[in-house]
Amino acid sequence: EAAAATTGVPATAGAGDAAKGKELFNTLCAACHKLDTKSTGPALRGVTERHDTAWLYRWIRNSSEMIKSGDPEAVKLFNENNKSVMTAFPQLSDADIDNIMAYTSQPKEAAGGGGAQAGAQPMAGGTEVGGVSNNLILGALVLVLAVLIVMLVLVNKTLKRVTGANDATTVVAADKTMPIWKAYVKNQFLVLVTVILLMLSGAYFMYGYFMQIGVDQGYEPIQPIHFSHKIHAGDNGIDCKYCHSSARVSKTSGIPSLNVCMNCHKNIADFQGDKDSTYVEHSKEFYSAEILKLYDAVGWDKANQKYTGKTKPVKWVRIHNLPDFVYFNHAQHVSVAGVECQTCHGPVETMEIMKQHSPLTMGWCINCHRETDVKVEGNEYYKNIHEELAKKYGVQKLTAANMGGTECGKCHY
Repeated sequence: EAAAATTGVPATAGAGDAAKGKELFNTLCAACHKLDTKSTGPALRGVTERHDTAWLYRWIRNSSEMIKSGDPEAVKLFNENNKSVMTAFPQLSDADIDNIMAYTSQPKEAAGGGGAQAGAQPMAGGTEVGGVSNNLILGALVLVLAVLIVMLVLVNKTLKRVTGANDATTVVAADKTMPIWKAYVKNQFLVLVTVILLMLSGAYFMYGYFMQIGVDQGYEPIQPIHFSHKIHAGDNGIDCKYCHSSARVSKTSGIPSLNVCMNCHKNIADFQGDKDSTYVEHSKEFYSAEILKLYDAVGWDKANQKYTGKTKPVKWVRIHNLPDFVYFNHAQHVSVAGVECQTCHGPVETMEIMKQHSPLTMGWCINCHRETDVKVEGNEYYKNIHEELAKKYGVQKLTAANMGGTECGKCHY
């Protein structure tokens, strides 16, 4: 995280790596800063043109100490940003800070617009629930219908030949005296064909119905406090793992503590967006009222800028829920496999209301394992096993399925 203010002091950007700087920016800075517009802190594009590099090193590592020392630039910057205290980053090396400054020094087109998250990767496999099985059943049904049509045509020709040998007058008289439904009932072949057709159709639709049980794709509940992923992850470029930090080290991604929200909203009491912005779907008053719900839940006194100690639980509605007999580990996918959040959860940065994007069915997971190559570059965990399995299967790249990703015991134990 870095900060800047107009001082007219020349600076040297340093020979940093902009790509590495972007990664650091998204991880450490994007919660409070954007490149081109003011957030909790000031906009950071061109910060090296407004501050001396040595000053930035000191400020980023411990801004509070500089403010206490009476540094005029530090004090001015502190006052201009509502006296918001910036997190100290003593662990950042000169090279790390150079990388961040290299990223903020890029032209707007090159930087990609304020550290927003990368677009969602395409999901492996289709999202149609049970697509393969349904297509097979539908194909079998079509084949049976085609056979029945051919048989009906042949029967019709046979009946015409039989009736042609009889007296036409007798046939006409019989047609007039016997109702059509009786003639249909007496024709055992037509009755059999109808029964088979109804059974096949009923089985197909029943199968489709049962395959939807437990599949909540598209589930979009209303939460007790409105949270816009479009604004936070999209426009403000907040990294998913800033809020869902346990996804990197735990089985579950976890529900962010309200204290995480207050890291920014302690100083953002009213919605900062423009009502004409394309990413806003509600009024400024609506979003500001939702922030007040957050304050009420954590017991934050906006007027006196302190906690009252009176807290209320927020009953969030769970959206993604796997059956109890299914094992899924976020850390294995996020930290080890390097899977992007959007691969399973869809383009979260575009969602005003969070919903279940993928079916999360067994077939969907297995199809992903069969099509996804395992990233072994620079990952010692996979080095030896990759060499052994690559020889076994005669391939250069292994999929998750090649490494046992379709074994029953991996997910059901």
